[in-house]
Amino acid sequence: MSTPRALIIGGSIAGMFAAHLLRAIGWRVDVFERSAEDLAGRGAGLGSHEALVAILRRIGIDMSAPLGVAIPRYVWLDEQGGVVADVPRPRMMTAWSRLYRPLKDALPPGLYHPAKSLARVEQDARGVTAIFADGTRATGDLLVGADGVRSAVRGQFLPDAKPEYAGYFAWRALHAEADATPAQRELLYARNAFCIPDGELWVSYPVPARDGDVTPGKRDYNIVWYRPADEAALAAMNTDASGRQHEQIPPPLIRRDVIDAAKQAARAEIAPSLAEIFGATPRPTFQAIYDLAAPQLVFGRAVIMGDAAFVARPHVGAGVTKAALDAACLADALRDHESIEAALAHYGATRKAAGDWIISRAREFGAICIHGETARPAERRQRAERAWAEYLTMPDRIHEWGKQALAAE
Repeated sequence: MSTPRALIIGGSIAGMFAAHLLRAIGWRVDVFERSAEDLAGRGAGLGSHEALVAILRRIGIDMSAPLGVAIPRYVWLDEQGGVVADVPRPRMMTAWSRLYRPLKDALPPGLYHPAKSLARVEQDARGVTAIFADGTRATGDLLVGADGVRSAVRGQFLPDAKPEYAGYFAWRALHAEADATPAQRELLYARNAFCIPDGELWVSYPVPARDGDVTPGKRDYNIVWYRPADEAALAAMNTDASGRQHEQIPPPLIRRDVIDAAKQAARAEIAPSLAEIFGATPRPTFQAIYDLAAPQLVFGRAVIMGDAAFVARPHVGAGVTKAALDAACLADALRDHESIEAALAHYGATRKAAGDWIISRAREFGAICIHGETARPAERRQRAERAWAEYLTMPDRIHEWGKQALAAE
């Protein structure tokens, strides 16, 4: 009996998890990534969860070095910089490169194929074939669409399943710890910091540097500032200086007046110690926040996973953990079921339920935190307190969600 082969479309973190876990059950894998560039420089700060660590260990990733920056406390600051609350809440905050680099390095180079853009998928009784834009083909027993929010695999099988704008966006910035003042280091580098202006939410915390360094003094400070904007306002922000409107404007093309307005708003609404860091970032970026929930995950011998299947708002901090659990569920199902069809049916049902839950939680949280301005001060305070309480309890909920998923596998 020949060794089954999986074609993995997408060489980001979800694709890496799928490749390693399928290899571990005896499958041949090939990973096809549309980008010709190394992906290690992408992404920013991420929360880690025990389920993610368990799957990294299962793959054989060396976990002797710290995965990220250990943060012992959460602090809520008001717009004047006063401490509203400062409570114990241990977290491990990591960075995209800290996860991607060891996963990529552990994959034999001959199994990774860059600059391979998927054109279409074909299936017949013998298997599934990926046809690429350069005219080449690859055939296997299974095709895994791990190609992100703009998935070409999903686009073929579910053309109407597209990301939906959530009504707000997030400013993002990374600031080098070496450029922080002593007072900023003392307050912020041992805490996950929050500001909760009316209808908005600011979250910031230390993360490994872009090269993965977690040495004190060499780390980065990651900022995510959620602000509401209707589609017209978002379109204006996504318009460059030449007047061209982008779906998501490339960071170098964000207009200076848009950045200056954001920095001015930060000075007015955000605690000074945080606003100063944002203001010192030469070119912060922004991204629209979207929801995506695929109505199905399995299409014959093709499946989707990770952000190709579900995109939850970042509040839950579980996108990478969900991708790891998706890949683990797929590998375990293929190992434990007699037929590929039975395995894929199990995967589709199990991970759709998990994805629907995480999407629902993220939407609920977004509705609590990001909204139009509230007229009454008492209501503003009540909303802020509820947002704070949600952030304090969210890690435990995601821990239980991941724990249940691992137990089910």
